[in-house]
Amino acid sequence: MPTSGDVTRKAEELLEKFPDPFLAEIAAQPGALLRAAAGLHDQLPALRRVPQVRNGRQLVFTGMGGSYDTCYAPVTALASYGITGVMVDSAELLYFRRPTLAGSTLLVVVSQSGESAEVVRLVEELDRGPERPFIVSVTNGSQNSLARLANVALDSRAGQEQGPSTMTFTGALVVLAALAQVLSGRSADEVVAGVGADAQAAAEAVERLLPMVDDRAEPLRAWLGDRPVLTLLARGAGRAASEMGALTLKEAARFPAEAMQSAQFRHGPLELAGREAAVVLIATEAPTREVDRRLAAELVGSGVAVLHICGDGEAVEGAK
Repeated sequence: MPTSGDVTRKAEELLEKFPDPFLAEIAAQPGALLRAAAGLHDQLPALRRVPQVRNGRQLVFTGMGGSYDTCYAPVTALASYGITGVMVDSAELLYFRRPTLAGSTLLVVVSQSGESAEVVRLVEELDRGPERPFIVSVTNGSQNSLARLANVALDSRAGQEQGPSTMTFTGALVVLAALAQVLSGRSADEVVAGVGADAQAAAEAVERLLPMVDDRAEPLRAWLGDRPVLTLLARGAGRAASEMGALTLKEAARFPAEAMQSAQFRHGPLELAGREAAVVLIATEAPTREVDRRLAAELVGSGVAVLHICGDGEAVEGAK
C-alpha cells in the first residue's frame, strides 16, 4: 500500500492539474480512500476501545447531509451480521427523539467538520442529561468540537476540501466500514488489514474510471437532455451513493434531483414514469440485482431514460 506521503503528493499533483477545485477533489478520491485506510493503522488504539454490540444494546447512527448518507453502508453491513443499527438524523434526535438515547446506547455520530450545529448541540445536550450514551465520532480531522466530546474519536483524514463533499464522503465510508466490523465483534487489528486491502482495490477501480470522465460527460448530458425529473434509486448500502448523488447534484449543479429507495419508487412515484423522466438506477447489491433489472426494463418500456449502474456491467436493453 502507498505511504501517506505518497498519497499526499498525489493529491497535491491533482490539485495543480485541475483548475476547478471541485474536479480536483473528485479526482483525488483514490487518495482519500488510501489516506483513510492508512489512518486506521494509526488509530488502532481508538478502534480497540469501541465496544462490541449485540442486539441487546441500542445502536444508533446519526449525522446531517452527506455525513448522514454515509450511514447507510454500515447499517446495512451490520444487519448482515445479525446486528440491528438504526439511522436517525441529528436534528430529529435533538428535537424529538433524544429521550430514546439511554446510557446503554452506542451512538455513532458522523460529521465532515465536526462542527455542524445540530450535531454539536445534540452531543452537548446528551452530556448534560442523566444518562449519556457511549459516543463514537467520525470526522475529517480531530481538532473539532464533536471529536473532543466523543468517547472514541476517529479521523477520516480526508484533508482540506473546498467543494461539495467528495473526499470526506469517501474517507468516512472507509472508516465506517472498519467500525461496523469492530462493532460486530471482530478484532480491530484483523479489520484494519482487511479494510486496507478493500480500500486499495476501490482506489484502483476509481483510478481506472477517472480517465473516462471527459469521454462520458457529453453522452450523459445528451442522455438527460431537457428532462425536468431526475430520480436516483438504490437499495441497501447503495443508498449511500444515491442519496449523496442527489445531494451533490442539487448542491453543485443546482439540479433538482431526488433520491429514493428503489422499491418505494413503485408506491406512487412510478406514476412519473414517462418520456420526461430520467432515472439513475444503482443496482450494485447482489440480493436485489435481478429485481432491479426487472425494474429497469419496466422503466425503459415506459419511455424513461434509464442509467443502469450494475455490478456485473450488463445494463438492460435500452438503458445506458
